[in-house]
Amino acid sequence: MMAAEGILTARGGVSSHAALVARQMGKVCICGAAELNIDYRAKTMSVNGTVFREGDDYLSIDGTSGMVYAGQLPSAPAEIIQGVLDDDKTAQRGGNLSQLQSADGLVQQSHAMSVRTNADTPDQVENAVAFGASGIGLCRTEHMFFEGDRIDAMREMILARKVDDRQKALSKLLPYQKADFIGIFKALKGKPATIRLLDPPLHEFLPQDHSAQSALADKMGVSVDEIARRVHELHEQNPMLGHRGCRLGISFPEVTEMQAQAIFEAAAEVQKSGIKVHPEVMIPLVGFDKELENQVEIVRRVAEQVQAQKKVKLNYPRRYP
Repeated sequence: MMAAEGILTARGGVSSHAALVARQMGKVCICGAAELNIDYRAKTMSVNGTVFREGDDYLSIDGTSGMVYAGQLPSAPAEIIQGVLDDDKTAQRGGNLSQLQSADGLVQQSHAMSVRTNADTPDQVENAVAFGASGIGLCRTEHMFFEGDRIDAMREMILARKVDDRQKALSKLLPYQKADFIGIFKALKGKPATIRLLDPPLHEFLPQDHSAQSALADKMGVSVDEIARRVHELHEQNPMLGHRGCRLGISFPEVTEMQAQAIFEAAAEVQKSGIKVHPEVMIPLVGFDKELENQVEIVRRVAEQVQAQKKVKLNYPRRYP
């Protein structure tokens, strides 16, 4: 979805996950075009007798009307977003919406309810703040692990059998996470952020088909059998409710430690630059008191260590219900 210019699905609707993520990314998206017939093996899509082939044919989609057109139609950038973010063009592009809804608009002057946003990158935060968001309601840290070389370090961590090897891989991820949080905290300009620790099951970060596993084996210098064996070990009947969220942090506390360190070191650095920072750490998928207590102890311990090392007092919740 990050690479796509637009998103078109045969199933789902306005509240489906594709639609939610597309809105967050600012991507044009049409969900639930039920007449589409998608053939994954042939890499084709057909509708009303017309066949479209991957890499050969164009489609144009209009997210406002829900219309889908064959061929490549001329397009232009989203004018409303440009109008809100570019003061020089506000009067010409999206001026009314900006006046109504932006950070200093009419809504912000008289509202009784504030709205936070889903955002995982600094530019997403900038867009949200421009539209009047009062902070981040959910920052999904796993989305930060897929770009560039990060996924390689993440896979190295998953394949590691010893704590030292996992910590070595996590040390490669730490600077990436910290840099992301620095950008997010700066873009928030003092607004709060709820940051969710690693949530999805680990198998989502590993390739599932043999060819991709073979390519990863060559890249990491391990056998294909080792990667296939690890994928098999991580397989679950119902991964949505299994070994994920806080239970990953309990099994691998070094992951929670790395993420907490990235959050609080970034907060300390940004706060020292004169920008207030209000991080709120979310422990995901808690089912029992002991799970929460285990993870909260790690987060608080790391926060106190960072405060002592950086000689700064951080603004983060010290209590939980």
